[in-house]
Amino acid sequence: MEEALKLKRATYHLWTFTTSKLISTFGSNVYAFAISFYILQTTGSATSFATNLICNILPKTLVGPFVGYLADNYSRKTIVILSQIATTLAICGLLIVTYTIGLSLIAIYVTTCVLSLTSITSGITFSSSITGLVDEERIQKAMSLNQMSISFAAIGSPAVGGLLYGAVSLPVFLIIFIIASIVAVILESTMNFKLFAKRKEKKEGEAKEPMWQSMKAGFAYLKTQPVIMAIIWIALMVNFCFGAFEVGYSYVLIEKLKMAAPHFGVTEGAFALGMLLMSIYFSVRKEVKYPILVSKRGILAMGFFMGATGFPLIVSMSYSFNFIYYIFLMFGFGSMIILVNTPIQVMMQKQIDDDYKGRIFSILETMAMALMPLGMVLYGFLYDLFPAQWILLASTILLVGVVIALARPSIIRMAHPELYDNKGVKVKTVSQ
Repeated sequence: MEEALKLKRATYHLWTFTTSKLISTFGSNVYAFAISFYILQTTGSATSFATNLICNILPKTLVGPFVGYLADNYSRKTIVILSQIATTLAICGLLIVTYTIGLSLIAIYVTTCVLSLTSITSGITFSSSITGLVDEERIQKAMSLNQMSISFAAIGSPAVGGLLYGAVSLPVFLIIFIIASIVAVILESTMNFKLFAKRKEKKEGEAKEPMWQSMKAGFAYLKTQPVIMAIIWIALMVNFCFGAFEVGYSYVLIEKLKMAAPHFGVTEGAFALGMLLMSIYFSVRKEVKYPILVSKRGILAMGFFMGATGFPLIVSMSYSFNFIYYIFLMFGFGSMIILVNTPIQVMMQKQIDDDYKGRIFSILETMAMALMPLGMVLYGFLYDLFPAQWILLASTILLVGVVIALARPSIIRMAHPELYDNKGVKVKTVSQ
């Protein structure tokens, strides 16, 4: 009877978690859309726009490692709720400033920094809490629903933001975000973060581990997990190589192929649609049996799509054909991202000890965020010096080489020993 109640509660968590993420992500995306437009329309300065982006990335990179310590040593529910309340207060503060002394770039930058801090704190803590919120059999469903909410927000928020921006004032955007954030706080407060948690309870009066010692323990734990280490290195290299696509895709379509803005928007929509449909697929299918192999194949397919981005620069095609070509390419790329991420996320949720999840996820998040800007700056420089198609092809070769090396047979054997016989020979066809 108690088990049935826990499963019923876990079902409630699935939908509450998804709804909360959808509402807060949607509100955050609409706010980001409005603020970006406001900065560009008011100042016309790319530097002001870039400064706001730095205010979003830099605090996350600096604070990320410390968030893991908090998530592993304090109440995760309290951290999530306080983060969402801080988000609400930050937007309320910006709204008050707007009505009293008038909106300024300094106020926007400060608010963006606060939202950056609350975003990474809530994100890492929520990621660390999945196995405490839902039963083990539905972790894949939880991760897929989380991706679905992000994809819905990615598809819908630019459209909603575009419609509202011309019709209402900026304070209305802020009020919408405040309402969304309050609803998220209410939903999160009803969740039991310890329902399936396996964290070691500290005895009353027992001193908490010092922060630096705790963080060193996180790295020490990581060294004992070669499969998780390989996954993290693969994720970092994929993020770095993804800079070639992030910069090159826009550069090729807008600068080289002169694609119209509405058509460019449609291709980006196809990317989000691919993510959404693949997330729906993973939410209803059974759990992937061999996640490392599935993700390895997905990354190789991503490499193919990345290399194919520059194909129209080598073989001349009509404008209409290019448009259709990139719709299919972006749809495929979006699908592969979910195919790669979901099985690996589920595997990490199951394999990482509950007491170390916060620190491991924060290490991954921080290193990935540090590499992404580096990759984008480096590739931005390279695209000014060399033809785009050859940069994309070289990045594809690098990505494929890295994945083949890091997801080598010995790592796959460690992750999925049931695939091999006693002599280390693969004995059966992989069932995904």
